[in-house]
Amino acid sequence: MLLKYRFNNFCSFWGENEFSAEAAQGKVLKRYPENYVSACGCNLFKTMVIVGENAGGKSNFIRSIRFLKSLFAENSKVKTVDAYVNIASLAKDKQSQQVFELEFVPDGTLIYRYRLVIDSQGIVSEGLYYRSNRKSRETAELEFFRDAAKPKVVFGGKAIREYPMLSAKAVQNIGLFAAKLALLGDDHANVLVDWVNNRLSVSSIETESRNLIRQQADLEVLKDLRYIDILRMVDYSVCGIELDEENPYSKTVIIRKDQDGKQYKRELQMDSAGVKEFFAWAVQLYRVVYENKVIFADEMDRVLNPVLSERVVAYINGKEHQGQFIFTTHNVLHLNLITYMKEQIYFVTKSRNTLISELYSLADFSEVRYETTKIYEFYMKGILGGTADE
Repeated sequence: MLLKYRFNNFCSFWGENEFSAEAAQGKVLKRYPENYVSACGCNLFKTMVIVGENAGGKSNFIRSIRFLKSLFAENSKVKTVDAYVNIASLAKDKQSQQVFELEFVPDGTLIYRYRLVIDSQGIVSEGLYYRSNRKSRETAELEFFRDAAKPKVVFGGKAIREYPMLSAKAVQNIGLFAAKLALLGDDHANVLVDWVNNRLSVSSIETESRNLIRQQADLEVLKDLRYIDILRMVDYSVCGIELDEENPYSKTVIIRKDQDGKQYKRELQMDSAGVKEFFAWAVQLYRVVYENKVIFADEMDRVLNPVLSERVVAYINGKEHQGQFIFTTHNVLHLNLITYMKEQIYFVTKSRNTLISELYSLADFSEVRYETTKIYEFYMKGILGGTADE
């Protein structure tokens, strides 16, 4: 599960931004027993919501994670991409650096921290660290610093191999050191690479319904009866599907049953827009609950009514698992302290003067108390930021 994600200098974001999936300690935990999972001394949320105005930076936040993930998938040249570097930062320094840092608990036994710094030449520094719990001391499994007097890579925390002739150009073309270390059989590096590639997912309706490669991996999910239970959240009359394995997101037939037991069949591409989109999203909800995936979803509920959105969150929180569903939304009804703890609600807002986005939590507002139920009223008035008319 994700513990924290830090990044800076990405698209509309400039300066360090932190997204934490850890619940605060204290009595408030007893009010939300289903909202979190405990591991390594941390209480990690199952669901989180990110709210903000149009063009405020929510999609850029999601895009930053997708970019970091792509570096592991491609395992090739690693450097900044001008289109993803903040414009003001790039204007100030052509060698502007980007920082990405992940803290995660893959199996409930160790906490890992991975930090990557890159610029237009390549990797500036890279490190992989682990510890047994949130208070214990870290052990370095991998460290590289390009600008050191003698660039070196630390393997296994002890073995040090120096690269006195390692130039910036050479670093640019060798890919991530963590990926190379994983290929050499290092257990900790393999945990990192596996978690990023297979447990961490960044989704949107476009990627879910149009990615043909992913569709092949979806077929086993679509055949599982537990998937039908999730699909029924959008329409309780659904009782089954006739799966078209060649075109699952268009030719699959949805089977419905009325109160008299009579069945009706309709091809998915002829169904409502809401059913078609939720048909794809339900696969990702399945993966959170039954495969312990960490899913970042961009505007999952853009066509879902507030009741269905609440039903989805309640479904994920009500199941025992070690997955996470983190989504952006424009649905202000998510802004309540009945469903969520303050730390589960994040905002993204963009300054009209600097055009720089900022990420922050509702927990940053000490004046907001749990007795206050209508958080969305504060939000709509611009008190919490994240609105276009603040």
